[in-house]
Amino acid sequence: MADPAELQPLLERIATALERLAPAPPPATTLAEADAFVWHAESLCLQPVPRVNRVELMLLKGLERQVDLLLENTRRFARGLPANNALLWGARGMGKSSLVKAVHATVNRELAAGQPRLALVELHREDIVSLPHLLGLLRSGGRPCILFCDDLSFESEDSSYKSLKAVLEGGIEGRPENVIFYATSNRRHLLSRDMIENERSTAIHASEAVEEKVSLSDRFGLWLGFHNCDQETFFAMIEGYCRHFGLEIAEHQLRAQAREWSVTRGSRSGRVAWQFVQDLAGRLGKPLA
Repeated sequence: MADPAELQPLLERIATALERLAPAPPPATTLAEADAFVWHAESLCLQPVPRVNRVELMLLKGLERQVDLLLENTRRFARGLPANNALLWGARGMGKSSLVKAVHATVNRELAAGQPRLALVELHREDIVSLPHLLGLLRSGGRPCILFCDDLSFESEDSSYKSLKAVLEGGIEGRPENVIFYATSNRRHLLSRDMIENERSTAIHASEAVEEKVSLSDRFGLWLGFHNCDQETFFAMIEGYCRHFGLEIAEHQLRAQAREWSVTRGSRSGRVAWQFVQDLAGRLGKPLA
């Protein structure tokens, strides 16, 4: 019989190998751990986000109406009053997702001591099919939650939109009282033109088929449109960032460089403005913190 002392190193190596093969412990599933989470559908768990990638609300220029409407809707929800699901649709890079994250932070700062803080839960587009399970988890958590899906849209042959539609308003349980759904999309009706045309051509009653598709957007009581900005708004975005981060440059130089930057990219938007500011800060040797 082998000496147990001789087997010890072998047993330790086997134990170490098994630990490496074992799956990592699942993320936390309690809503008390953070103010923001990402939903992982494969493990049915919420991953806490210690630091959200966001910009301050005051830096979102040219969006005064959108800011006012979404901020007031979110304030009502935080106070336990009726509020609407919101669809933020329109031009790329114009601050749709930035507005959702900035409003979440702003409302939480406004809450009085003792009031439950809002949780921001991000749901990826491809995980829509797991939405019923996620809503059950958020319902049982009790904490008020903004369920956020960025870049939501549906292509041909994609039937997961039906699950979303039923959960938002049409199901037996409906949307939990402590959950509100905010989504961003480049499309006003969330569905591709080909998807709608296919339904029109194959249905017995074409108009009814199209209404079935378009009615998904109707589940959002608040629609906020975002459009490409003009040159003055583009300059205002950049100048606001420069003041906020202490980037010192003559106004005529700043505008000339910003104009050239937008021309080389063929567009003006909040995203393009932020990319220019990052380049400018790097050239000036200033961190954006």
